[in-house]
Amino acid sequence: MLNMNFDEQVVININTQPWLASPKEGIWRKPLSREEGEQGHATSIVRYDAGSSFSKHPHPKGEEIFVIDGVFSDETGDYQKGSYIRNPEGYVHTPYSKDGCVILVKLHQFQTGDTGQVRIDTNNTPWLAGHGGLKVMPLHSFEGESTALVFWPAGEKFNLHAHVGGEEIYVIEGEFIDEHGRYPAGSWIRSPHMSKHHPYVERDTLILVKVGHL
Repeated sequence: MLNMNFDEQVVININTQPWLASPKEGIWRKPLSREEGEQGHATSIVRYDAGSSFSKHPHPKGEEIFVIDGVFSDETGDYQKGSYIRNPEGYVHTPYSKDGCVILVKLHQFQTGDTGQVRIDTNNTPWLAGHGGLKVMPLHSFEGESTALVFWPAGEKFNLHAHVGGEEIYVIEGEFIDEHGRYPAGSWIRSPHMSKHHPYVERDTLILVKVGHL
């Protein structure tokens, strides 16, 4: 097991982590949390070398993907950098990348009844006004769990607040900061239920954030 105690905060800078070989040649990963070797709950950064692919497979309890770089593909289409994808239980596909890609992928983490398939190109989706100067792009919501992109303009601060159901952040661009540390692009932060912080940024920052799921 790796980082499966959801009562503890976990902070990982993926830039300092080595790539580990997956069972498929040309596909590499940086595990962030994992229940078992090749099954169960898992959150990872995955890299597809150009021309690499996985065999056709299903996803018990779903698969959630954010494309960090390059183009990720399967039978339903080609998904460029900034694409958000949800594949529910029962969906079967053969993923590949023609020119290579890097994705954040979460496996085996859908709630019962969450059966919607999602395909969002965040590059062509409008922002909504958030708290203060924040901009928010909702991506998914189901029974208390929600996922969104949040853009923080330089100098933005947020009030001290608690995370009901926990919070998970991946810093896409810029640097996210709170009283506990500084988190550059490529940082993954998972904070437990009712954890608190007072976040701010010093420069434009983009994060992918999920709350209410821990």
